[in-house]
Amino acid sequence: MAKSGNSGNVFDIGELRRLVDELGTAPRELRAAVLGESVTATGRACPPRGDALSFPPVDLAADAELAAYVPYVPLVIDAQRLAAWTGARQVTPEGLLPDPFAPCAELDLPGPGRLHLLWVVAVNTGMLRISRGQVTPGPLVLSPDLPPRALLGFWDGVVMDVLDRADDDLTGSPVIDDHLAEMLATLYAVREGLSTATLVKGILQSHQVACGARQAEMRVLARELPARLESALSLLDYCGLVETSRAGRPRLTPLGMWAVRQDLMREGHDAPTGAEVAVFTDLGAAELVEAIMAGSAAPSAVTVWLESRHPEAAARELVKVAASGTAGRRGAAGTILEELGPEAEAPLREALSEPAMWRYAASWLHIRDLPAPALTPADNTWLAIDSLASLLERGDASEAVCEFDALEPGEDLVRVIEEMALVDHPDTFAVLDLLGSRHGDAAVAKAARKAAMKARSR
Repeated sequence: MAKSGNSGNVFDIGELRRLVDELGTAPRELRAAVLGESVTATGRACPPRGDALSFPPVDLAADAELAAYVPYVPLVIDAQRLAAWTGARQVTPEGLLPDPFAPCAELDLPGPGRLHLLWVVAVNTGMLRISRGQVTPGPLVLSPDLPPRALLGFWDGVVMDVLDRADDDLTGSPVIDDHLAEMLATLYAVREGLSTATLVKGILQSHQVACGARQAEMRVLARELPARLESALSLLDYCGLVETSRAGRPRLTPLGMWAVRQDLMREGHDAPTGAEVAVFTDLGAAELVEAIMAGSAAPSAVTVWLESRHPEAAARELVKVAASGTAGRRGAAGTILEELGPEAEAPLREALSEPAMWRYAASWLHIRDLPAPALTPADNTWLAIDSLASLLERGDASEAVCEFDALEPGEDLVRVIEEMALVDHPDTFAVLDLLGSRHGDAAVAKAARKAAMKARSR
């Protein structure tokens, strides 16, 4: 999101559920997600793994209804008051009011910190205009009569200004500022809200993981954070993002839900509406796999598709697609199958008789501690080739190279290539050719080209 000091982690909701038994039956999208950039043994940065999070579908209020709230957000009201009070006057070389205490006193604002936030909003949204050392009224005149799209566009800009202020000092707590975006994303995922105690534990946990904070620092922070969080939540309430539910838990307002979703989508996360994913419910498994291959079906669509079917029936459809398809289709179907539990055992056990699918089925059963045939090193190499070929088929050549680098550390990659050349897989040549032409380590690339030549000669 706009601000996240630790690479954008969303709180580990699973751990919070174990700490505080208050979330009930949360959707599967709330599993832990810790983001980070992986670096290969050759020092090349790979695309972050799992960097696009999937959030539960939401049902937003109509645009007209949401837009009607915008002019009455306290932050927006005060920004308008500040713009009217300012009128036309000289500003400092930094584009600020020369005496910040004057408007604070006359407008009954709590202090220069709040004033600065209002000033940023008023200037950035066009309520005020600064030119040649002077501020004058800007082109924006906010009115409830503006079209809903214009009001929501204005609101989106306001929220971006608020979140960007966390880079400097928004809430008064550097730790909360650092984890503000992920806290808002977590509240977006848990729409019924979370207690402040749960949010405190989430911030502490995330801060310790991200910053490697020592126990002494964590003890001090644990004492101070509850009061600081209450103050931060009060500010977010003033900004129109957070409210208190009937159960007394902080949650996002309807405008907050809309704005956080906009920010999540800007960051490339999967944050659909219910209507957007409902269209996938009636697709067959083959159509869903094709949609995934084309990039039009996000993880949330898969979740909705699975929830509309009995696990065994869904698995049987997917196995049929995977058994008769290409590596790309096996990969897409396999990703969906991973979401299913032991209740889908029967179709996967039947898949043990499918030549192109039995290794996937055996692995699926093993992971769930169910009886299955043992996989040899050659079988695991076959699965590795299939996984890389799946990415290659979907146009993710760079990701395929990074996936290969994750198989073994350093010089062992040459050994992996030699093993690949001996495996009977229809895409062996394509994978070796990819590594021979795209891998950044000269030794690995040379080994791949050599292995491809030997394999072809055989």
